[in-house]
Formats: sequence, C-alpha cells, structure tokens
Amino acid sequence: MSSLLEARNVYEDFEVETDILFFKVGDHDLVIFHGRNYNIKKRMTAEQLNRLLSSNSYYHVYGGCYVNLNKISSIEDDCIYFGEMGLYAKSVRVPRRKQENIRHLLKGLSS
Repeated sequence: MSSLLEARNVYEDFEVETDILFFKVGDHDLVIFHGRNYNIKKRMTAEQLNRLLSSNSYYHVYGGCYVNLNKISSIEDDCIYFGEMGLYAKSVRVPRRKQENIRHLLKGLSS
C-alpha cells in the first residue's frame, strides 16, 4: 500500500529539476512533463512557465520541447536517450545542429 501512495505522491508532487526527463509546451500554457515511466499534463501560469524555460537544467531542442541536461545518458543516432538504451527507453529526436551544443553543455556539467 505504501508503494502505491509513494507513486501517487510522485505524480502529484513531482520535482521538475530531478524527476522530469523532458517536457513539451503546448497551447494555452499546457505543459506535458515526461518522467521515467509517466507523463503528466499540467497548466502553468505565465510566471511559472517563464521560470521553467529560463532554467539552466533544460535545453531547447525543437519547437516546444526541452530536455533535462542532467538526465541525458547518451546521444546516438540523432536521438537523446534517458537511462538505459533499449526497446522501451525514453528518447527524443534532436536535430544534428543541436547535438554538438548539448555535448558541449554536458561536458561543462561533468567537469
């Protein structure tokens, strides 16, 4: 029972910096957060959205998609992978011109 409550709390009280792999900004201030094994849709105020978009942890990949630099495990085959690679791995396609910028930022985070 407690594991069910913990999962529910993660869903309701997630931490954007530590729990979210990437997010997409949609119409009408709707943000879709993608975690390790869940997706959460949430409406945000303009102030909340601006604070989120100005975070150094997230990098704009394309359109309204932003990836958490701290959660990237690898960049291969024009995709960013989060966690272990495999059939069910979470990934985001990334344009080649952005890949080098991300690699440079990741080197700065690790040093």
